[in-house]
Amino acid sequence: MPIFQDQNGMAIKFFIQKDIPDDIQAEVCETITSLGGRVEAKVPRAGYILVQPGTSEEERLRTCWSTAERPERYFVPYTYVEACKMNGMLLKQIFVHDGHPIPMHIDSSIANVNVRHALSTRIQHSGGDPTASPQSARVILADPNTEIFQHLVKTHQSETNKYVESYLWVKKCIERGAVVYTPVVYKNPGGRRAGEERTHFTEEDEERLCDWIASKIPYKETGGRTGNRLYRQLCEMANNPDYGWVTRHTWQSWRERYKKNAPRLDIRISGIVERKRPALGEKGQYGYVRKPEERMKRSKKKVSQDGEGATVAGPSNDELDFMSEPVMLAGPPPPGVPGALPPTQLSDLVYPQLDLRFPHENISPEVAAARQNATEEEDDESEWQIRVNDGTQPQWAKRKAEPEEEGPIKKQHTESQASPHSEQSGLHVVDQAVQDIADEYRFTVGEVKEYYDKCGDVDKTRNRFRKMREILSNLPEDDPPALAPNSSAAT
Repeated sequence: MPIFQDQNGMAIKFFIQKDIPDDIQAEVCETITSLGGRVEAKVPRAGYILVQPGTSEEERLRTCWSTAERPERYFVPYTYVEACKMNGMLLKQIFVHDGHPIPMHIDSSIANVNVRHALSTRIQHSGGDPTASPQSARVILADPNTEIFQHLVKTHQSETNKYVESYLWVKKCIERGAVVYTPVVYKNPGGRRAGEERTHFTEEDEERLCDWIASKIPYKETGGRTGNRLYRQLCEMANNPDYGWVTRHTWQSWRERYKKNAPRLDIRISGIVERKRPALGEKGQYGYVRKPEERMKRSKKKVSQDGEGATVAGPSNDELDFMSEPVMLAGPPPPGVPGALPPTQLSDLVYPQLDLRFPHENISPEVAAARQNATEEEDDESEWQIRVNDGTQPQWAKRKAEPEEEGPIKKQHTESQASPHSEQSGLHVVDQAVQDIADEYRFTVGEVKEYYDKCGDVDKTRNRFRKMREILSNLPEDDPPALAPNSSAAT
């Protein structure tokens, strides 16, 4: 059956606005006729009036011929004919209310220009008016993926004649063939429903409430029985099996129960306290927390004094005694302390990846022989003797005679005050191990450190340079090179 014919096979009537260009009118007339419709010279009682939107003639036609007595007379743009042809069906005029187009507003949240144009055309083809302002519109179309959509919903949800819909709502209505607004659902506003019974307090509830208050605030004069936190803590105990009863009421209800019946409940609480006799400030009572740890007082003492009389502050003797560690002596463990670890095993526990053995332990014969031939001597205690009272100044503290001026000598002497021991003590553990390997096997620190950076293992580095020193020690002495005869003759 042709598109522009009704169920009885009668042709649907069309009236075309007179001031539309002739070529457009001719094309529209041809399409209507081919689809089974008929073009009338006068406005029909039931049918479609094809207009050009936005013109004064369209406004005149609507004013003259749009009446509630003719609900089957529709005003549509002349492009409606082509739209029906493309959809293969007669587009229903669903966006009509009380014989007038439903005013709609396309919100700016729909930013795509093509989408806005297509949306406006679809609304017009289905009988609606997409040119309404936000104030006069019955339907506001917006993008549901923006924040402004939720704002519009909250703003207009109390207005009975205004709806906020998604831009997809237009397509859904056209497919259904009817206007269906998004339904509202009931949201519980809170409070008890009319006629609904509330959970009443029982004698057992009051007894448990009094036990709780007696355990937390046994003496009323300390205060806090009408505060919020006491009863919030009570309801936080709901996960405890012994306190499953707290869920019968909210913490506000427990608080109000005591507040409104305080004179009567205080007597019961006093009786419970009299039986249990808890001490004031006992652990677990409300308002009492753990006492903070006392901080050790640091006293400033004059530990050293330079030539100008400046004092240096340091920790007290008590702090030094507290921070000092016991010195572990080698030997059998004391009685009553089974399995005490010797110092070597203790060092292995602290630094398991390092070989902390002293240089004189487990030394091969070749290394011992090489050490005897070394020009450097090991440090002994006599090298770092100190001056006592007016005694003789030690050899290491005497200033060397230099031909330079007095200024640089003083500066150099001042800079060299730090002992090698203090410099080595500031080294990192790994750097100290590298230094020890270099000193033990008489290689440069740079050579040892370069190999250690490659392998990353102190033991492996120590073994490598031990083997290298053994190889060098076992090499035979080289004879002086003999001069060639021809070279002596040349000279």
